[in-house]
Amino acid sequence: MTAAPAPTLAEEIVLLSLDDETGRPVGRLGMAPDLALAGALIMDLALAGRVDTDRDRLWVVDSTPTWDKVADRILAALDTPGAPGDARGALVLLAREVPAAREALLDRLVASGVLRREEGRVLWVFPDRRHPKGSGREMAEDARARLRRLLLAEEIPEPRDALLLGLVRASGLLPLLFSSDELLRIQDWLELVTRIESLNRSLGAAVAEVRAARSRPH
Repeated sequence: MTAAPAPTLAEEIVLLSLDDETGRPVGRLGMAPDLALAGALIMDLALAGRVDTDRDRLWVVDSTPTWDKVADRILAALDTPGAPGDARGALVLLAREVPAAREALLDRLVASGVLRREEGRVLWVFPDRRHPKGSGREMAEDARARLRRLLLAEEIPEPRDALLLGLVRASGLLPLLFSSDELLRIQDWLELVTRIESLNRSLGAAVAEVRAARSRPH
């Protein structure tokens, strides 16, 4: 029997951003989930060797289509003539792609049995779509256990888990994984390990800049 493929960073962020029981979004509201998912999609391309970054730049190194239709759409957007060459610009560019990417990821996770889709109405009028976890509950529990172990035991994470930690922080999901006392205890180690990966540093700074710019009064 062939083992199921490991989830992508984008899929793990989608799973962690849904309540296990209700299937409704958890974590920060507003633009944070979109920025975190955009960051996850870029990070997946970086792990696949399709994009690279340094402190100031982000560029496509291989535009060959991947195995993943969602990733290919993001790669094509980043490889368009005139596309931004920095992390902040890339996040702003991808903001328009994120809703469709999230729906495609949800469809894929539903089709594979990782999530279920439930449709209903609120007050008999407003559509209410939820995505409770099927086998995705085990995937989410595994991700939570990994991240808790890495931070509470002060382990050096693999690059992928260092990136996931940065995304979880950007999504506002840490309070769902740790108690308030634990959060105080892990702050220094969290800051250290999420700066191990240059992509975490560049995207973390870019997320902060985009959020600040959009919150300023016009």
